[in-house]
Amino acid sequence: MKKNIIELQKKLQTLLSAEKDNYLQGKVANYIPALASVKPDLMGIAVGTLEGKVVGAGDYQHPFSIQSISKVFGLVMAINRIGDPLWKRVRMEPSGLPFNSIIQLQAEKGIPRNPVINAGAILISDILTSNFSSSKFAFLTYIRKLARNDNIRIDNDVYLSEVKHGHLNAAFAHLMKSFDNIESEVPDVLSHYFTQCSISMSCEQLAQSLLFLANKGIDPITKETICTARDAHRVNAILSTSGMYDQSGEFAFSVGLPAKSGVGGGIIAIVPGYGVICTWSPPLNHYGNSVVGMNLIENIAEELGLSIYH
Repeated sequence: MKKNIIELQKKLQTLLSAEKDNYLQGKVANYIPALASVKPDLMGIAVGTLEGKVVGAGDYQHPFSIQSISKVFGLVMAINRIGDPLWKRVRMEPSGLPFNSIIQLQAEKGIPRNPVINAGAILISDILTSNFSSSKFAFLTYIRKLARNDNIRIDNDVYLSEVKHGHLNAAFAHLMKSFDNIESEVPDVLSHYFTQCSISMSCEQLAQSLLFLANKGIDPITKETICTARDAHRVNAILSTSGMYDQSGEFAFSVGLPAKSGVGGGIIAIVPGYGVICTWSPPLNHYGNSVVGMNLIENIAEELGLSIYH
């Protein structure tokens, strides 16, 4: 086992070194000003295995804004809380439009296409806000437990930046409210959504916290059931079809792993039966996915033969 871990670490370091200058091909997200100030040349990769080992290279212990990766945690929490009635309020289809498009939401009477586009994640935030007395605290506590780390924090600068510039997200919430698909007050829902997006975690912490999705819903370390095997399957299916924005089809074609990206530059990829890959590099391509992160996951998946379609 120790030899395999050392070999994996060498592979990760070699792959990371090959990406040294590729961050220049992307641009750091600037529509949330607090993200625009992040150093573009930071990059890291971590691989968490079902044996409980997390191996990393580069800046894999450096916290960053998880942004849309938070949607994965929120979805699992909502499924656990209300079960199948969730799917009457949000669908599970690829959107075919940008993650922040409002046109489709209006045409489909306030029912989001899936829970990992912005409108869908705001709907999930409503479910959490409506079903927890303090949803933001519950969310943070949930992530800390999964990561086994009580030091995970909310970045207040990012939160305030989200609030100040979150007009389109507010429009999603108000539109869904007009179709009676939002139960709580819109400001409360948005506050929860902006809070979860503003949580900072490292590649190491994310890789560890999502291992249950690679293990049929069971935390491989504590043996605790985080969600049912059926729901783990459903979450992974949604990540496969919709987790990488409008590049989800290409990612499934070239990599073949359920994945979720965030505009903070992070990407998580689930490898059922093996573990979790997490990468971080802030500069994004025009789809909103990390340039270096995409390369890293594709290369490590190919080297280790990790595609679920093999």
